[in-house]
Amino acid sequence: MKKNKLSTRSVVAIGIGAAVFLILFKFIAIPTGIPNTQVNVAQSWLSLLTVIFGPLVGFLVAVIGHSLNDAISYGSIWWSWVIADGIYALIFGLLIKKAQLLEGKLTTRKAWYFNLGQAVANIVAWTVVAPILDIFIYSEPANKVIVQGLLSTVINIISTAVIGTALLGIYTKNKVQKGHLVKED
Repeated sequence: MKKNKLSTRSVVAIGIGAAVFLILFKFIAIPTGIPNTQVNVAQSWLSLLTVIFGPLVGFLVAVIGHSLNDAISYGSIWWSWVIADGIYALIFGLLIKKAQLLEGKLTTRKAWYFNLGQAVANIVAWTVVAPILDIFIYSEPANKVIVQGLLSTVINIISTAVIGTALLGIYTKNKVQKGHLVKED
């Protein structure tokens, strides 16, 4: 029976990814006017890491990074949104797993696939998972959490479409492709 272990590369990616996620989440956020809802570039970083390392690494980066941010910023962890962030990465990673987004250059077709995947994952995570968990775990008013969830969905889809697609394009452009030798000076 084969054990499913994380590679050293994946463990390092989780540690560094969660640290960068925390920094982006904490320090680069634009308030929206809706309580505890903001435009955040951490989602785009999470999306890129999920494309590169897969759904499990993305899930762990989201859960660890978001938990650390909540603990540092608020003194407690808001589990419903931490879980929703992890679910986002998991769903997104599974949806784009076979798309080969990192092979070759970022084409229009690949960008559409990336954005369809992130949109579906955002819809599930923020309009379904987060509000339901807010209601069941914290007894939050349904109308409040539905507004927060819908706003988060729209914000995350737009910011990931703009920033995440740009990050993916930069990454694929600068990545050494299979079969190409690196010329040494």
